[in-house]
Amino acid sequence: METYTVAAVQATPILFDLPGTLEVVAAKTELAAQKQARVVLFPEAFVSAYPRGLSFGAPVGSRSEAGRDLWLRYWESSVEVPSPATDRLGAIAKAHGVYLVIGVVERDAITQGTLYCSLLYFSPQGELLACHRKLKPTGAERVIWGEGDARGLHTVATPWGVMGGLICWENYMPLARMSMYQKGVSLYLAPTADHRDTWQATLRHIATEGRCYVVGCNQLVTQDDYPKDLPLREELAGHPHVMSRGGSVIISPMGEVLAGPLYDEEGILYATLDPAAVARARMDFDPAGHYHRPDVFDFAVPGQPETIR
Repeated sequence: METYTVAAVQATPILFDLPGTLEVVAAKTELAAQKQARVVLFPEAFVSAYPRGLSFGAPVGSRSEAGRDLWLRYWESSVEVPSPATDRLGAIAKAHGVYLVIGVVERDAITQGTLYCSLLYFSPQGELLACHRKLKPTGAERVIWGEGDARGLHTVATPWGVMGGLICWENYMPLARMSMYQKGVSLYLAPTADHRDTWQATLRHIATEGRCYVVGCNQLVTQDDYPKDLPLREELAGHPHVMSRGGSVIISPMGEVLAGPLYDEEGILYATLDPAAVARARMDFDPAGHYHRPDVFDFAVPGQPETIR
């Protein structure tokens, strides 16, 4: 089977700036393509901010005007699907002949009043293949992001196998992972905002459980990267200067770390993957095959789309 190279881009977006962040995406994708990457993954909410440390003025029972101003600023830097922004991302993928998978803050194109933490898949031909909305925002993320549903549990057929994945703590949801395994995912993508050591254990577990390659990807962000005129920016004072350390990593189907984890600096991780390694790993454990007991467990995901081919 043909091998292929994947890239996990650990970078800093231009926070709350859609055009500026798209320029970062273009530059980093070009660098990855120069290293012959065929799949390029960017972190959760890379376009254009994971707003760590900000409350959006929403304690239980009340909302502030400054918080609404901040949310509007966030809304203005979000991405409609489709839109000129997705056209630009598709053009970047096409220009470099890569599968581009990227976390964005998506604005509902109909209501114009709901944001989602979404993962967009673009083909090497520049097509927008799929949009996955995070099923369950975590903690205070629920103030700013709506919930996705089964219609976004997409998987994509590539020349090297099926590609799919989940965003950040969705990966702690056993049944969400099973929805991926049942589709035969061999390349599992896990963009995140979690930079703790425990996250590394999670990704190694998923690789071993799913007998699939896992690519984890996170941002590098400091307080200096937040706009100086951002509403409620003073809330950052109680947080560490480094808001996100990164921790991007690439892991084999047997749970072995192939690249990373990368901390405290920008960079792009690369690994050359062999589809045959997935088949070899599933000889003794296939979570949706011979190690599954459909006579005991009945699991289905109504509304999950078929794999995109």
